[in-house]
Amino acid sequence: MSTVLCSCLLGDNAKVRLKLSKMLQEEASGFYLDDLPEGSVSICEVEMKGCRREFYAGRRGEEIEIGTPVIVEADGGFDMGVVYSTGRIALRKLQLKGLASEVEKLPAIMRRATEEEVHEFTEIRKREPEIRAACLNRIEWHQLDMKLVDIDLRLDQQKLSVYYTATHRVDFRGLVRDLAGEFKARIQMVQITTREEARRTNTQGSCGCALCCSTWMQKIHSNPFAEKPQMPDSMNGDNFSFNTIGLCNRPKCCLGFSKTNGKNGNVRQNRWPSVGTTFVVRDGNAVVEGVDQQKKSIWIRYVSTGQKRRISLDQYNNMAGKRQDGQA
Repeated sequence: MSTVLCSCLLGDNAKVRLKLSKMLQEEASGFYLDDLPEGSVSICEVEMKGCRREFYAGRRGEEIEIGTPVIVEADGGFDMGVVYSTGRIALRKLQLKGLASEVEKLPAIMRRATEEEVHEFTEIRKREPEIRAACLNRIEWHQLDMKLVDIDLRLDQQKLSVYYTATHRVDFRGLVRDLAGEFKARIQMVQITTREEARRTNTQGSCGCALCCSTWMQKIHSNPFAEKPQMPDSMNGDNFSFNTIGLCNRPKCCLGFSKTNGKNGNVRQNRWPSVGTTFVVRDGNAVVEGVDQQKKSIWIRYVSTGQKRRISLDQYNNMAGKRQDGQA
């Protein structure tokens, strides 16, 4: 996976996202014709570093335009973000997340950011390669089996968040002591998944577009095929499933939003199985990981061993057909 991270909220990708959000705000506001109660709390969705978006309460009766840098409350201090959506749209997003009842508990937007604060924020982002290198040196010195993904130094420089991935539990107490002594800040170690790592890269996928998880998706699917082995809505009739694995080395989240062709979701009319289909083999269960129609092959993974194997469509039909005949 690429390790080129989006280091600034004011970069080119961020400007494009904000422009699209502003267009959506103008077009979609007409769908919600009910006026907001007079004097109600102004809800704003603020984008932070790493494509992270949080909801904040603005001052009553004050409207803040999309793209405005603001200073927000952040765990005993303050940080800077950029307003991503406001008004009815932000309130609707809050309702869809089931947080409408917690409006009064939302952290507040303190004020608009000044030019000096924006400049300071940019300078901190420029320091991040240096901070990242220092963290990598400390990790190597402590011989920790972990992958450093990203770091985030808050605007008030009182908190440093270190994002990492690891396959098992890591004892980083010595690392935290060293980093706290070096940067004079509170250290927060955050273990993330490979999907969250892909979100923070903020790069382009194989389709040529920015990753869905970095742009419009509000929630990352830990596994779009979990508890849905048949996946009737997983893929459309065209079935370009030879390219189903994303940068996170997991099935692409967008597959869960594709339309069905109305046929059997497990094995469609052309006999190609859906990604995520589970079938029984001699050694237990196997899961379809990918389908390559160009090479007329199917990638499967054995659940018991985790081993991956490529088989032909005829082999799959024979393996799945024998089990169905045996059950009959």
